Amino acid sequence: MRVVLDTNILISALMVQTGHPAAVYRAWQEGHFTLLTCAEPIKPYKTGRLMNEMKGLAEDVSTLPRVQRSADPTDDFLLALSEAGKADYLVTGDKSGLLTIARHHSTRIVSAREFAALLA
Repeated sequence: MRVVLDTNILISALMVQTGHPAAVYRAWQEGHFTLLTCAEPIKPYKTGRLMNEMKGLAEDVSTLPRVQRSADPTDDFLLALSEAGKADYLVTGDKSGLLTIARHHSTRIVSAREFAALLA
């Protein structure tokens, strides 16, 4: 299973070791799905531990299509990554944005709670 995790899920998982984002993060670390990432817009000096783990465990998607679909233009990157990486899921906590889209091409957009339930 190929998955894109919104930054808000990753940050939540690192800050609080319990709850759905943390469960999703642990599932990734245990190899239950392939995390897709694109190093292009990420500044490694700002992300420390997370970037080190992603380099070793995530699949890098190097070329992204141009996507202009989200009400928040900064979310278009996640949609482009999902499309280029042929992600099955995009996991986000963005209730008023990405979750309202529900699907982008073949990618289902779900909450951390929904995704954790799918993994259980």
